[in-house]
Amino acid sequence: MTTREKGAGIGALGGAAAGGLIGTAFGRPGMGAVIGAGAGLAGGALIGDHMQGQEQPQYQANQQQIYQNQGTIERNRQDIQRQQRKFMLCEKRRNR
Repeated sequence: MTTREKGAGIGALGGAAAGGLIGTAFGRPGMGAVIGAGAGLAGGALIGDHMQGQEQPQYQANQQQIYQNQGTIERNRQDIQRQQRKFMLCEKRRNR
């Protein structure tokens, strides 16, 4: 389920609840719930669409950071291996 769809669903439920309460004050809870659900659906979808639009740049930035971190991890792994080889050579020389 996309962020837009989640926003629309939440908006519709919230709008129906609020519309039902307002409609009750006028003796028409069902009509109020229907109108509120429609308004909430539209508003929630707009908010969800906006939020979904903000997710993509953040996702791309996260992917770039992951790629950079993987490179750093690989360089560190290679450095550790070099240090281990140097240590082993020193130990061999010392034990002669």
